[in-house]
Amino acid sequence: MNITVVGAGAIGGTVGAYLVRAGYSVTFCDTVEAHVAVIRDNGLTIRGWAETFTVHTPACTPAELNGPLELVLLAVKAHHTRAALQIVAPLLSESGYIVSLQNGLNEYTIAEAVGARRTIGCFINFSADYLEPGLIHFGGPGAFKIGELDGVMTPRLKHLHELLSAWGQVDMTDNIWGYLWGKLGYANMLYATALVDASMAEVIDRYRLLMVALATEVYRVADALHITPEPFDGVEPALYYPPETRDWPAIQRSLDALVERRRRDQKTRSGIWRDLAVRRRRTEVDEQLGAVIRQADSLNLPVPLMRRIVQRIHELEDDPGRMSWALVVELETMRQAEEAK
Repeated sequence: MNITVVGAGAIGGTVGAYLVRAGYSVTFCDTVEAHVAVIRDNGLTIRGWAETFTVHTPACTPAELNGPLELVLLAVKAHHTRAALQIVAPLLSESGYIVSLQNGLNEYTIAEAVGARRTIGCFINFSADYLEPGLIHFGGPGAFKIGELDGVMTPRLKHLHELLSAWGQVDMTDNIWGYLWGKLGYANMLYATALVDASMAEVIDRYRLLMVALATEVYRVADALHITPEPFDGVEPALYYPPETRDWPAIQRSLDALVERRRRDQKTRSGIWRDLAVRRRRTEVDEQLGAVIRQADSLNLPVPLMRRIVQRIHELEDDPGRMSWALVVELETMRQAEEAK
């Protein structure tokens, strides 16, 4: 089976490199021509938390991509999904399928383009950063789940599981949507941490009640959609929602574990912060939190904290120098006002 990684950045590059090292036939495809050129000439280097290695494999730009494509690991930023699918979808073989190694709910967009039967859901929560052409930092391990959109355990899912296990521990699930929504609750927390130039651990630790409120906004929407968010890597949705059943000592222990995990990680700041402060580019906020807001609007559910975060992130996209603890304090003040109603 030929494997094509579309988007050879932090996540796609890391997963693809491990597949190459395991002996699989992999082609990297990326829009950054300098990145493609370095991979072609010198290989792709993964500077990992446990090891550093370089792999050599074909690389191309989207204009150079040829079909038929059998397995596509789609790892572009969420807001580039539709553009990538315009190139990939016509090249996909009849039996080929796409796996979304992305943040958000891109499976809906992929299924719209190529059909649900040619789409497999994926949840990833490991740390990685694109540092420069040909070099990716793999900052630490994390959860990696795959699942058919309808929850059925199919032969192709088992084959994909075997293949992706070259990266490390990968689990199959019959509730991939639960994991994706579980991560969206965490994403609401991480976008808040990106409002200030500080580590994820520091912000989460200092504003614990705010973090719970942010996750709860997402999990309330998921519940209305009859989706059960799944726990992962210290994030435990069932402890946050519903509010009536909260066990605060258990929540504090859970947050202790989450903060400690973030402190151990070599990647101390989120990819969102990096998009704003380092790469000076648009974030995925409209495709992640925006997707939740659109669902909330359809259900007439209020998500005021999330709306304010989206507003502030867009302002920081224009001027990252405005990052400030004051923006986090603003959210905390809103949280207190909402709870006082």
